[in-house]
Amino acid sequence: MMYEHTHNHLVHHQQPVTMTMDTMKMDMIRRNKRERNKESNNNNNNSNNNKDNKLRTVDLSCMSLESLPIPSLDLATISKLDLSNNNLQNIPESLTARLLNLTVLDVHSNQLRSLPNSIGCLSKLKILNVSANFIQSLPQTIENCSRSLEELNANFNKLSKLPDTIGFELINLQKLSVNSNQLVFLPSSTSHLMALKVLDARLNCLRSLPEDLENLVNLETLNVSQNFRYLDTLPYSIGLLLSLTELDVSYNNIKTLPNSIGCLQKLQKLCVDGNPLASPPLEVVEQGLNVVKEFLCHKMNSSGDQSSRKKKSWVKNFVKCGTFQGRINSGMKRPQHDGFTKLKHQSIHGLASPGGFMGMLSPLRIFSPRRSFS
Repeated sequence: MMYEHTHNHLVHHQQPVTMTMDTMKMDMIRRNKRERNKESNNNNNNSNNNKDNKLRTVDLSCMSLESLPIPSLDLATISKLDLSNNNLQNIPESLTARLLNLTVLDVHSNQLRSLPNSIGCLSKLKILNVSANFIQSLPQTIENCSRSLEELNANFNKLSKLPDTIGFELINLQKLSVNSNQLVFLPSSTSHLMALKVLDARLNCLRSLPEDLENLVNLETLNVSQNFRYLDTLPYSIGLLLSLTELDVSYNNIKTLPNSIGCLQKLQKLCVDGNPLASPPLEVVEQGLNVVKEFLCHKMNSSGDQSSRKKKSWVKNFVKCGTFQGRINSGMKRPQHDGFTKLKHQSIHGLASPGGFMGMLSPLRIFSPRRSFS
């Protein structure tokens, strides 16, 4: 009886141990199951993320859309939106405000007459293309894209002016294309676009350019061609565009190039076709860019060019920038073409000829290949 009692006692004490082992096994099974479920959920999430990545570029171009469909996707996931080549007359304010991660917006070739004010909500927008529409003015709120916007293309619209403070706000803008509009002037703040590399303002009604261009230290290409009879002068400060490699002032009413152009050391291409130029004269222009630059530098060095206080101040700026190496008020009289190097003859017909200039205003000439020298 004692043995049985002891045995029963032992059994009584061993049973909880056996149950604990079973419990541990069950816990391990449950844990493994949870881990498998977690991996499955992660795979599903990755799959969903891949789907989201595919939605980041949305192309609705060339679909003859007259209005935008109600989106069935999360607008915050879109980084590039192409609505070009449709018949859109407006873009809903509510739609634009929800495109929080948009970096590229292309709405060119539509029927837009204005842009939504909520475009200022696009704090990550880098490229905006609104060309080939009927837009008369850009919303002031576009300046809220100041930290991100790098390229603005508003060609072929009906713009008569740009926001007055555009140059103070769009501090990272590198390319500004506003050709084929009705601009009479560029706001003075344009000269503060210090990151700007390309400025295209051809085929407008420009009467002048901002006087203080020296802040455009990164500008490489400046095109103000085909403003015809309206643009007849260039600012003297154009000679302080130290990064400028291409300058196109063709088909305007310019009679005299600023002497400061001779100080543009990086200039590789100068287009002056279709102007009634008197200075530099035709025989100088025909000899190429280097001769033109030397001619203008020679004029700047001459004592007669230093008569005005304004030009004296400009010369000081040129000296500070290391672009002016001439002798000022030396009293030395030199031959008109002293130091000129004869280059291979490059004929540019029609320059400095009033009769030829008027003939160049025909529509056929506007889009014909232009000649330049380098």
